[in-house]
Amino acid sequence: MDASKLTEGQRAYEAKRAAKAGMSLEKWLAQKEKRAKEEAAALAKSAAPEPAAPPKKPGFFSRLLERAQKPL
Repeated sequence: MDASKLTEGQRAYEAKRAAKAGMSLEKWLAQKEKRAKEEAAALAKSAAPEPAAPPKKPGFFSRLLERAQKPL
């Protein structure tokens, strides 16, 4: 996040947060950018498709209802 791209209100908000954390605005924005990239990478890694589990055998009541639906 570049400080020059922020509006005055956003810059003031981020400056207040940076001061609360005890660092400069530039350092705060660099850390925030790094944190966002790490979270995006972790999200992309966790969103990888997992192998599909084999379909589960229908339970007792499911089989009973299925048989009840069949004609005699």
